[in-house]
Amino acid sequence: MGNLLGNWRFKEPSTVEECDSTWGSDSESDEPAAEDDSGISESVSPAESEWPPGNNGDLSPKLTDSPEFLPKMKRSFYAARDLYKYRHCYPNYKKSRQPNEYRNLRFYLNKIPLVPDGIYIEEILTRWRGDYDKLEHNHTYIQWLFPLREQGLNFYAHELTQDEIKEFQSTREAKRRFLAAYSLMLDFYGIKLLDKSGNVARSSKWQERFHHLNESQHNYLRITRILKSLGELGYEAFKAPLVRLFLEESLHRNTLPNMQHSILEYFVYTIRRPAARRHLLRYARQHYKPAHAFLWGPPPKRSKPKSGDVGASVGAGSSGIRAPAPTPEPQRRGGETSFIPASGCSGTLVSYHDATVCQDVDAESLNAYTPLGSSMDGPEGVFMMILERNNYSGAVPL
Repeated sequence: MGNLLGNWRFKEPSTVEECDSTWGSDSESDEPAAEDDSGISESVSPAESEWPPGNNGDLSPKLTDSPEFLPKMKRSFYAARDLYKYRHCYPNYKKSRQPNEYRNLRFYLNKIPLVPDGIYIEEILTRWRGDYDKLEHNHTYIQWLFPLREQGLNFYAHELTQDEIKEFQSTREAKRRFLAAYSLMLDFYGIKLLDKSGNVARSSKWQERFHHLNESQHNYLRITRILKSLGELGYEAFKAPLVRLFLEESLHRNTLPNMQHSILEYFVYTIRRPAARRHLLRYARQHYKPAHAFLWGPPPKRSKPKSGDVGASVGAGSSGIRAPAPTPEPQRRGGETSFIPASGCSGTLVSYHDATVCQDVDAESLNAYTPLGSSMDGPEGVFMMILERNNYSGAVPL
């Protein structure tokens, strides 16, 4: 029996609907429904969106005001599966055979520096606060400040283990520095931590920092990592206040319009309690425009299909593909960084946040894409791309 259980592998979900339990226990009272939720994100194909070809046969978006000419958009399966694994504690996670060195904990105890920069945590916390250029352009510290049970782009950083997580959560000095690191990054984004419950608000420099955050979108990958790490290290309750602030600024106040997709595809779904996700998504639905294009639920209530009805087998939990689609983010933002494939390439639209660095895209493959412009520097400069589906077979999360 032991061998059978040891060889058993969790069957991974194959659709967005299977990944999303947000509305499975929906009720007006929003009773707490916990997911005993982390495994390493495996390579998956991103969600596909079809662009209507232009008169010249290219894949450049040609939009009109008529809904039937808008490109079909749907939720990202990559995002849904990645966050599903995180919330469920990586069900196919394989424990490393290497001895557990607790390198993340030792870093937070100021006993070892981060690699490769050789910087100790105390130096970061005391000297980097307010040094926004350093926080923006250094691409090695984020994996050490916010460790996960996933491999990031800094391969010198070590993934968390369950034993290390338990030890970290019981070490007061490490937890104190972790919250200081969280406050440091919030300040970088124009936000301040108000209390020990995780409530947040705009900082005094919010206008300058929000403008930067709206344009510097690789930080959205960092924020996803920060949210995941909060949950791993015992601060699950800190997520919802931050996500709520981002929703308000993006959808209601329109100070972070470029962040909309990342909030709804990623940030919300780092939260483990379905009731908390429903609360945030209901708020988002109230302010999302166009309202008919809101793809994140709740699923439409359908009357019982009559026998013989075409399409009657479509169940609840639809990702909203049949609804008239929202204007794609590149058009809403007006000139956002994007890549257009060279002539002859079959195109798949990959959202900015989904287009993580592909391990198996060689130089020849990259030459097939012509950049229209980018402000992304360094290894975390993850671009919005349109890739040939066959070339996208591996990804590394931040």
